[in-house]
Amino acid sequence: MGAAHSLTDSPRGRTVLSRARSVPVGFVTTYGDLCPGAPRFAGMVMSACHDPDVPWHRIVRADGSLAKGERQRRLLDAEGVPFRGNRVDMGVAQVDPASLLHDQL
Repeated sequence: MGAAHSLTDSPRGRTVLSRARSVPVGFVTTYGDLCPGAPRFAGMVMSACHDPDVPWHRIVRADGSLAKGERQRRLLDAEGVPFRGNRVDMGVAQVDPASLLHDQL
């Protein structure tokens, strides 16, 4: 049980992962929307998570850029997520952040 497990298994980490799982196919959200006020914490949790049921590719930076590059782009393209150049078109593809806040941090 290393540091990665303690991140993903903490109450706050479980909330981040629950919110990530709630992002529907064809949409994205940001690290900041997963954990308002602590996007870096959300990034650490997502990085530490190796659960194949967590759609990590649907989590992007606030400006629509991709943390995981081409691999992430291919997965998002396959789901029909729209892009403007190298960035997700956040005006079209971003899920309403309020829909993710069913779990409070």
